[in-house]
Amino acid sequence: MEFQKLKSIIEGLLFMAGDEGLTKRQLADIMSIDADYAEELVLDLQRDLEREERGVQIGIIAGTYRLTTNPDHAEYFERMAYTPTRAQLSQAALETLSIVAYKQPITRVEIEEIRGVKCERAIHTLVAKDLIEEVGRADAIGRPILYGTTKAFLDSFGLASIKELPEPKEVSLEDEDLEEQTQLLFERFEGRQMTLDEVKD
Repeated sequence: MEFQKLKSIIEGLLFMAGDEGLTKRQLADIMSIDADYAEELVLDLQRDLEREERGVQIGIIAGTYRLTTNPDHAEYFERMAYTPTRAQLSQAALETLSIVAYKQPITRVEIEEIRGVKCERAIHTLVAKDLIEEVGRADAIGRPILYGTTKAFLDSFGLASIKELPEPKEVSLEDEDLEEQTQLLFERFEGRQMTLDEVKD
């Protein structure tokens, strides 16, 4: 397969992998190519993105490759995160936040197993709003990121600690109707969805 097409495939794979990223061995296994060749491809793609000053770049953390935003564009990402039109949390973000609050520390894959759908965007939103954060790495293949709630989460809901969350018997994340349970959780505190301005206050 031609070199450029292989790089295009890697770009797509890294996008799909999200925050977890992929190692050269994982890329090699998925693409059925040699690991050193996979590394050569991803490093060449990294140089392409940097040379073209693309909006996404490839970061390398502990031998794991993942797509990241261009640090030169940070001020625009901050504007997007804090713009009023994007302040209200979506239902997906609320559900994800509920799961993290009750099951923390928890990985993205574990959250998706509970929700039954992909939640990378919801996690990105919650991290950007400082409601959840990386709290470590799981002792599993690939060392996936563990997420937990932040002090801003506690402040936003007037909680002294996570122990003040409603009892699991009141809000069960194992129920099939997660949407209903999520609403119960947040109505317990505010009776409405939270906005970013409230988080900032």
